[in-house]
Amino acid sequence: MKQLIQLAAVILGVSGLLYIGSLYVDRSEGSAGSDTLNIFNWGDYIDPALLEQFEEETGYRVVYETFDSNEAMYTKVQQGGTAYDIAIPSEYMIDRMIDEGLVHKLDQSKIEGLDNIDADFLDLSFDPGNQYSIPYFWGTLGIIYNDEMIEEGAIQSWSDLWNPQYKDDIMLIDGAREIMGIGLQTLGYSLNTQDDERLQEAFDLLESLAPNVKALVADEIKMYMIQGEAPLAVTFSGEAADMMWENESLHYILPEEGSNLWFDNMIIPETAQNEEAAYAFINFMLRPEVAAQNADYIGYSTPNEAAMALLPEETIEDPQFYPTEEMMENLEVYENLGYEYLGKYNDLFLEFKMLRRE
Repeated sequence: MKQLIQLAAVILGVSGLLYIGSLYVDRSEGSAGSDTLNIFNWGDYIDPALLEQFEEETGYRVVYETFDSNEAMYTKVQQGGTAYDIAIPSEYMIDRMIDEGLVHKLDQSKIEGLDNIDADFLDLSFDPGNQYSIPYFWGTLGIIYNDEMIEEGAIQSWSDLWNPQYKDDIMLIDGAREIMGIGLQTLGYSLNTQDDERLQEAFDLLESLAPNVKALVADEIKMYMIQGEAPLAVTFSGEAADMMWENESLHYILPEEGSNLWFDNMIIPETAQNEEAAYAFINFMLRPEVAAQNADYIGYSTPNEAAMALLPEETIEDPQFYPTEEMMENLEVYENLGYEYLGKYNDLFLEFKMLRRE
């Protein structure tokens, strides 16, 4: 009898471990099934309460995984190990993925609420007619600084980052297009330059910035700036909004030389296993009250015009987060550079990162 009890205990223990293991696999690699929706998104880029609401309303179980760069997202989708039903990349990467056949062409008859989106965010060059993608958020890249360490108004441009007084003080976003773009725009060049001499000039300029760089990180910038561990950083507008909510000494500015205007859109990867659930999620996120709640929680700018009517006036009237037409003229969208020049940007960026390790 004792042996039977021991055997039962072993079986129960193994079963428990297998169950926990299956949950881990579900969370880390996604899972397939008619009741499951696999989402691949940036970190901290949706209100968790909305995921719960979606599950309750639809009966689908959401498996949610995050990435920290467009390139990391692209690699995993291309490899096809996980059948993501929804992914949320940026414009230049959407362009590339469409070219490579990695994105499912949308059935417009299954989409409800597209008319809620401001026309300025539809039919853009990376996806004419929105045949493959639906707007999610948009924003800018800029500088955030702490007025307890830096005089208010002292930071106005990218070139201010080179001030010797900021030695070992600056947190930079860990991204090739972003950092190479800072060098290019400081010199008055396009973010999408495909000129080897100009790229080398930008790298040489960034090399002289290296002594001022404290670290190159991603989501950690938010924590460091909120806690006052660095006086200034380069970050995205929504991240800045979140930081400013937590620390009133922080200020976000769009540099005088110009900056990046980016768009993140929802796509259905070609390898998706549950298109029905994907369309249900897209339609859910297009609802004005859902988009407004998400924008209020995340801090990024919503392309949903109907949702803007539900947001506080002080939010939508802040030109740092909803730039004026004049400011928008000074912003540039990343383009798909193609394999050759994307590689050159990445190689120069990696070389810049190595300077920080010497």
